[in-house]
Amino acid sequence: MITEHAAKQTLPSTPDPSLEAVLAAWHDATVRLEQTHSALRTQVVRLTDELEIKNRELARKNRLADLGQMASHVAHEVRNNLVPVALYLSLLRRRLSEDRGSVDILEKVDSGVRALDATVHDLLSFTAERDPRYQRVNLRSLVEDVLDALAPQLDAQEIRLDVDVPSGLAVRADHDMLRRAVLNVVLNALDAMPDGGELVVTGVDGPYGCELEIADSGPGFEEQALRRACEPFYTTKSSGTGLGLAIVQRMAEAHGGELSIGNCPEGGAALTLRIPHRRMEAAA
Repeated sequence: MITEHAAKQTLPSTPDPSLEAVLAAWHDATVRLEQTHSALRTQVVRLTDELEIKNRELARKNRLADLGQMASHVAHEVRNNLVPVALYLSLLRRRLSEDRGSVDILEKVDSGVRALDATVHDLLSFTAERDPRYQRVNLRSLVEDVLDALAPQLDAQEIRLDVDVPSGLAVRADHDMLRRAVLNVVLNALDAMPDGGELVVTGVDGPYGCELEIADSGPGFEEQALRRACEPFYTTKSSGTGLGLAIVQRMAEAHGGELSIGNCPEGGAALTLRIPHRRMEAAA
């Protein structure tokens, strides 16, 4: 006969519901802790990468600032010495006007001086830190002004023009800075089409500002050039300072805008200058 004590031993034990709840809660907490730890680890990696990028960018800007100060000083000194050289060349040209051979040599010297002056001008434009002097600028008129000034070069290179900028499209900007930016972009496009091609200028008024796209039918940018096109002193040309697009980018940023660079699907390159809308100031 089975005793009462033996019967109790053979009956299955019933789990303690409070213990199960504690274990389940512990498991859930452990899972959540692991998930939180994983998310934090991912966040730390991301922030570390961002910090490294920011530190590199800060170091690059500091180097550029130092370089800019040095370049500005050198450019001013060179320009001061170019002024009397240009004057003496002018006097020599008058004295040697009857000597064709000497005049030809003089023209080559003068060409070198003008090229050096253009380089100095680029350096001074790149290192200039003045704020934009805002005024209403008609983009159609500005583009036509730039193209009219380059008409001899456009004709000589047999460049076809396609300008689609609305006559009423205007933006508040520094006229001289914006004109220099457009001029540099157009000159960059012409350098890409020495044997002729098509230059397309398109202007639109977008939700965040005015966009001016200048596209050419040249070979476009190679991958490395596409990444480094706006890097100061980077150039793929045999001559030039490599400051043209760097100046454009700096002028765009001075207006709170940007310069974007890409290749067209049908070939050639397209550079887009974006200038954000500014609240129209009341007349004084």
